[in-house]
Amino acid sequence: MEKDFIFNSAEVTSVTNEDVTWKTPSNIALVKYWGKRNPQLPKNASISFTLNNCHTITKMTFEKNEEIVATNDFDFDVFFEGEKNEAFKPKISTFFKRIESYCPYLKDYKFKIESENSFPHSSGIASSASGMSAIALCIMSLERSLSVLEMTDDYFFKKASFLARLGSGSACRSVKGELVVWGEHKDINGSSDLFGVEFKDEVHSNFKNYQDTILLVDKGEKQVSSTVGHNLMHGHPFAEQRFSQANENIARIKGILKSGDLDAFVNLVESEALTLHAMMMTSNPYFILMKPNTLKIINKIWEYRKESNSHLCFTLDAGANVHLLFPVSEKETVAKFVEKEMAQYCQNNHYICDVVGKGAQQLN
Repeated sequence: MEKDFIFNSAEVTSVTNEDVTWKTPSNIALVKYWGKRNPQLPKNASISFTLNNCHTITKMTFEKNEEIVATNDFDFDVFFEGEKNEAFKPKISTFFKRIESYCPYLKDYKFKIESENSFPHSSGIASSASGMSAIALCIMSLERSLSVLEMTDDYFFKKASFLARLGSGSACRSVKGELVVWGEHKDINGSSDLFGVEFKDEVHSNFKNYQDTILLVDKGEKQVSSTVGHNLMHGHPFAEQRFSQANENIARIKGILKSGDLDAFVNLVESEALTLHAMMMTSNPYFILMKPNTLKIINKIWEYRKESNSHLCFTLDAGANVHLLFPVSEKETVAKFVEKEMAQYCQNNHYICDVVGKGAQQLN
């Protein structure tokens, strides 16, 4: 329940100055969520691989405000990759407003937020997921320091995921790893709309160290933000069928992950990716985030799989870039295929080799 995450401001110790640094991963959904209700709750359950190399590193410095000043504003500065960034401030301010009732100490401090990404921002590789989860974890580190009572790790990470969700829905899936479910689902024990939970069911060895090579078709900012796209699911003619399909696919992928059926995995993951973009193309107003090279890559993957009996498959986030998912046993052969056939479709031949990761990590 939400009330479980309200900080007891009567039981605090004094913290005047502190800084903390978290490294938080991006994630890639296998079963997608597209469409939400207030406050930042999903219309269907989703499951994602937590990534390793695509990450955000955020250092947050807290300085106690010595003078108590009545204000409606939060006191913070944002620096992104070494430069002061005013463009990020409105989103973070909105985030602080959403979480203030759970973190009533926020206005007691001046914050300096310094972030950097290992991958292009706002290009559809879930930069808001890693970015917002990093801030949420930094805030929870402050809360742990403020709390007189000992805070368990379980509560720490659960509340971090809960807070991160209020900044960016998919951010709640970037706290833990390797597989994370967000959204209440009858077949997933402990699942919740309020936070992401680790997928604890049996996972076949076929999915151990699963690889994700991200083809950067377009590093630029998306023409339509995910927030706008989610809102267009209200009144969408196919919305209810889509939410039902996604929840059915959660049940299906649970069985697939247990059995190790790679053919079924390929079929489900690619279908989910195309369905996500079908929702965009059939909304009103409609829009397309794929680029011509996205489609060329998809067709090349299908040709390659037919010729080689590979289990390479693609998935897409809300953008033009393509995630190539494949077992670690195919790492060398896929690397050659990417270099020879796929790099030409990437902006400046740029792609990122990634692997499923373990979740967020505190660096200091």
